[in-house]
Amino acid sequence: LLVSFLDLSHTLNPALSKELSKKELLERSGYTSAVLEGLLKRGILESYEKEVGRLQVSVCRLQEPNPLSPAQEKAYGEIHEAFKTKEVCLLHGMTSSGKTEIYVRLIHEVLRLGRQVLYMLPEIAITTQITERLAKLFGDKLLVYHSKFSDNERVEVWNKLLHNDEPMLVLGVRSSLFLPFKDLGLIIVDEEHENTYKQQDPAPRYNARDTAIVLAQKCGGAKVLLGTATPALETYFNATRSHKYGLSTLTERFGGVNMPEIVVEDVKELRRKKLMKTVLSPRLIEEVRAAIDSGEQAILFLNRRGYAPVLECRSCGWTPRCQACDVPLTFHQKSHRLVCHYCGASHDIPRQCPNCGDTDLRDIGYGTERIEETVAQLFPTAHIARMDLDTTQTRSAYEHIIRDFQTGKTNLLVGTQMVTKGLDFEHVRVVGIINADQMLNQPNFRAFERAFQMMSQVAGRAGRRGKRGLVVLQTRQPELGVVKQVVENDYETLFKQQIVEREQFLYPPFVRIIDIYLKHRNEDICSHAADSLAYMLRPYFGNMLLGPDRPSVGRVQYFHIRKIMLKVKAGTSASQLRQLLLAARNGLLQQPAYKSVNIYFDVDPM
Repeated sequence: LLVSFLDLSHTLNPALSKELSKKELLERSGYTSAVLEGLLKRGILESYEKEVGRLQVSVCRLQEPNPLSPAQEKAYGEIHEAFKTKEVCLLHGMTSSGKTEIYVRLIHEVLRLGRQVLYMLPEIAITTQITERLAKLFGDKLLVYHSKFSDNERVEVWNKLLHNDEPMLVLGVRSSLFLPFKDLGLIIVDEEHENTYKQQDPAPRYNARDTAIVLAQKCGGAKVLLGTATPALETYFNATRSHKYGLSTLTERFGGVNMPEIVVEDVKELRRKKLMKTVLSPRLIEEVRAAIDSGEQAILFLNRRGYAPVLECRSCGWTPRCQACDVPLTFHQKSHRLVCHYCGASHDIPRQCPNCGDTDLRDIGYGTERIEETVAQLFPTAHIARMDLDTTQTRSAYEHIIRDFQTGKTNLLVGTQMVTKGLDFEHVRVVGIINADQMLNQPNFRAFERAFQMMSQVAGRAGRRGKRGLVVLQTRQPELGVVKQVVENDYETLFKQQIVEREQFLYPPFVRIIDIYLKHRNEDICSHAADSLAYMLRPYFGNMLLGPDRPSVGRVQYFHIRKIMLKVKAGTSASQLRQLLLAARNGLLQQPAYKSVNIYFDVDPM
């Protein structure tokens, strides 16, 4: 039952919309059902039945887009100019520069032309916050699509696009690319640098950013806007060096707000002086306490979930490892279990060491669960929430955590990389990056690029309104150039340094990489098969074939793994390359000894 207001709508509450459900009207007004029935009988209110789909957002008076600032108008004009000659444009705007307002203006423009828009985000958590914002602007033209929705809800989105000729805006994650669009006019890929756009496992293995560009080409005239404060090196190269993409820049925060001050804390030196009593430095503790006491908020970022990554026997050094995977089990205190983060296996905590019989088992290292416990002791008056994979298993869990923090119900948020991705909180004064070294020391040619992106993004959550924010970055390697680049928000220097190394050692964007994985339950068979496949391919690739090697995690779910890396130069025929690789794979699998080996290819791995 829906109720339509006449003159009484503004008497009850001017902010109420003209159409409300009976339940919502009674809750907002505080009146009883008897009062409502009386108003209906007198004709002051009108009631009628209306079919409401599962996807229906709260009905409200639609708002007009906010006016653009001069800097945003300039960027908006640059995008239009770029789209005259190019299909793809990069919007490079610093955090809190107002990129979303430009997206909104473009979406309005395309919808008025009667065409569809796809707005892609890298993380389900972000859709929770931005859905409310877009609903106020686009109402029932907005559809939301991600894996936390039920099958019925996703089918309803599919059918609306399939059978409805009205222009619609779809807000979704990478899987939304496969929806049945009829007349797609614009694809926005927000936070285009995020590695979560890459589908790693299971197949199909694709990068949603790159697939969006292909989809736009097939849709005839659709444009692609890539937006981020920290572009992927390949994207920035395509915009500034090869000029395949257009480029638009936003070099100031909206409203003239200053970028946060970033303070580097040398953890190694603090420990030498015995000043580190906990995993948080004295400066970070002081700033978080000051923020909470003044009614502001803080975010603590650590990209490792669980309580402690390792459990160890004090006497002999034994650590429990997953029987199915070649990794240590992570200690989760809340469930009091040891969990494998690769296969999900869960085990009881041993009472004593099976190796020496000692009962003194200690946990080593920190995860978000342990940080949550630590800050609860340090800041007893704080209202703390944790946002990681363990606390966001359901769709409503995301919404509750974000809503509570946004409304001030919680004032200290501990989280993994989920908290770095485009979330907009007004009262965050302090951000703590607890362990930068964890990102800097990854065995990957993208390590510094990713570390810069992640630290810059989480730093951008601070001081987005009014007062300047503060970021405390804890590291044992303050002398690294990338740390200085984060402090100075100097993406250009990072790009110039990294692109020289990429060219010198032949990494993207100067070549494309194809990783070939072989898996088998028998390690010898897996190793011999990898050697045989590499032998078959080496005449065609020479020193551009690396391996086979055992990856850092060499066994997952009882399957042993070997990896071969191929570097493919620009201009190589994709069809010929595909035929060559498939012929080599099929030739290997025809040999009786290797017929049960699982072989797959990962193009442009992240």
